[in-house]
Order: sequence, then structure tokens, then C-alpha cells
Amino acid sequence: MKTLLVLAAAASVLMLAPPRESLAQGAVTGAYGGRYNAQTVWTISGEVISVDKVVYGRRGYAGVHLMLKTAKGVLSVHLGPSWFVDRQTMKVTPHDLIEVTGSPVIYEGKAALLASEVKKGSESMRLREADGVPLWRASGMR
Repeated sequence: MKTLLVLAAAASVLMLAPPRESLAQGAVTGAYGGRYNAQTVWTISGEVISVDKVVYGRRGYAGVHLMLKTAKGVLSVHLGPSWFVDRQTMKVTPHDLIEVTGSPVIYEGKAALLASEVKKGSESMRLREADGVPLWRASGMR
């Protein structure tokens, strides 16, 4: 039954954006046991409800997650490790209107989007290459 609920959640998140927004090809294994799939990349817009640092793992690794209110509902957007996101010029705060490009995944049984780029007005924050490889890999750890 739990598997059926997870599959239903995945199907509902896939309906958030039309398939015409698919961008690149290829896939990269990501965190959370999910996969960044460049064949299912979409771009979605909305208003930032919250920006949170979520700590997980034994090392206390912190990631930056946004809650984004879209026309289709609220979606969790995962940007990347806080040490990398905090170094970016563009900052995202609650009430910002943004556009996010990324790949949908299931994280802890719920729909989420692994972001590759965030745009706010004329500013942008790149987080991944088109094939899904995280830019923080080249930046070194912390």
C-alpha cells in the first residue's frame, strides 16, 4: 500500500509541468536514493514560501530546501548543500517570485524537485550541469 502511495505521489508531481519542458538527456545518480534525470527536467514558477536548511546523515550535512507555491500546489525544491548555496551571489528569500528548472524525484515519500537552476528577475543561480552533475563537485567540499 505504501508503494502505491509513493507511486501516486510521483505521478502527481509529474503532472505539475507539461512534458514540452523537457530539456537535456542522460541521468546522474543523486542524493536521497533518487536520480536526477535530465530527460524529465521541467521549469516551474511560483512564490517561495520558505527557505530551510535541512540537516541529515551522520555527518550533519545541511542542504537548502525551498517550499514553492505554484499554480498546481506546493512543491519542495532542493537546491544543494548549504555551504555551496550560501556562496552564490543570488539569494532566495520568502515571498520571492522565482522560476526553477530541475528534475522531479521522490524524497522521503514525497514529491520534490532537484534544482539545476533558479532564476529571480534578471539574476540566476546555476546548481547543476545540463546532464545533472552538481556544480559543487568541482568546488570541493566545504
